[in-house]
Amino acid sequence: MRITKDKYEENHERIVAIASEMFRERGFDGVGVAELMERAGLTHGGFYNHFRSKEDLIAEAIAKGFGETVERYAGHDALSVIALYISRQHRDARGQGCPAAALSCEAARQNDETRSAFAEGVEHLVRTFEDEIAGSYPPRTSSRALTLSLFAQAVGAIVLSRACPDESPLANEFLDACLSNCGEIMRNASER
Repeated sequence: MRITKDKYEENHERIVAIASEMFRERGFDGVGVAELMERAGLTHGGFYNHFRSKEDLIAEAIAKGFGETVERYAGHDALSVIALYISRQHRDARGQGCPAAALSCEAARQNDETRSAFAEGVEHLVRTFEDEIAGSYPPRTSSRALTLSLFAQAVGAIVLSRACPDESPLANEFLDACLSNCGEIMRNASER
């Protein structure tokens, strides 16, 4: 039975959305095609009507995850973005969180196509935050360097906090210390 182009696109988007969430929750190797397609309500064989390989799906799922992250923080000022990113809610919502915090270590071990898709996603997110920071701080402040530094700190805090047992003092301490330090860095940048 043939499906309409609209239904095909709807199925494709559903597969990518589910994969994006599952990859962020469990990693690339923690998600099998059969389970993914079952969760999407489609047959395992139908996967190859949409993707040549799992790697092709991974690239699209990464782009979707970064797009969701950009949308989530759109319209917030720089300090609010930092506070939302370095939060217990972000830490605890792995499947809905930023792919950089969920998949950086795994992406580093993937093929060039996956690493390129990941780098494009990071660049898109950094440019979005950089524009906000550039509009909020004096022109003599390097908004690019400041954004990269803050982003690296924020991702690291989420990664390390997630690696600790849930609600352990150390898990929360990583978030609290990083949030405080990032706020101080931004206040100092605005006073230059």
